Amino acid sequence: MSVRRLAKDQPATFAFSKATKAKADWWISKYPQGRQQSAVIPILWLVQKQEGWVSEPAIRAIADLLGMAYIRVLEVATFYTMFMLEPVGKTALVQVCGTTPCMIRGAGELMKVCKSKIGPKQTLSADGRFYWEEVECLGACVNAPMAMINDYYFEDLTPDSLKAILDDLAAGKSPQRGPQIDRINSAPEGGPQTLTDPKLYDGSAAKPIKSLPNSKPVKAPA
Repeated sequence: MSVRRLAKDQPATFAFSKATKAKADWWISKYPQGRQQSAVIPILWLVQKQEGWVSEPAIRAIADLLGMAYIRVLEVATFYTMFMLEPVGKTALVQVCGTTPCMIRGAGELMKVCKSKIGPKQTLSADGRFYWEEVECLGACVNAPMAMINDYYFEDLTPDSLKAILDDLAAGKSPQRGPQIDRINSAPEGGPQTLTDPKLYDGSAAKPIKSLPNSKPVKAPA
């Protein structure tokens, strides 16, 4: 895994938007007096949703808001890979899972697609619209290979389906999220293959119970 550090080019300032500040205050209010620093992770996330990434001035602003040392907020931001420390694509942040189940099922080919259509990994595309990186397990192993694009999972990918998704995003369209094959969530392709008898769910297979076990009062011995 590559070393995580702040981008060289940083904006001069950062300011919370009105909506972000209101949500940050709400998170802070959830913690008892003296424990407000516990809100650092959700506030980092709010800032990332506002700006697209977490800049050095934003880290300082969060530290001031929570009464924390700057280095403490920096430690959190650099520890969790969910926080982007450099500008990412305005259209799409593509995170391709490279853990074993996805790699076995073709994640390497997906990364080649990203490289050919976007450019080198962890590098903003020339037009500033796309950014991609390899990440560790995103927890959708049954639907491998997969990628998270912005806030959504795109699963059961092939090189062709990923190309189509990236083309749709570039054209301003909203591609279908989730599995890209004929399955519902993580169910088998084509539909369920077990427990398919409707009697299991409509009550018709149930047998009446005359009495529940151990339901009669028990008398204590004399």
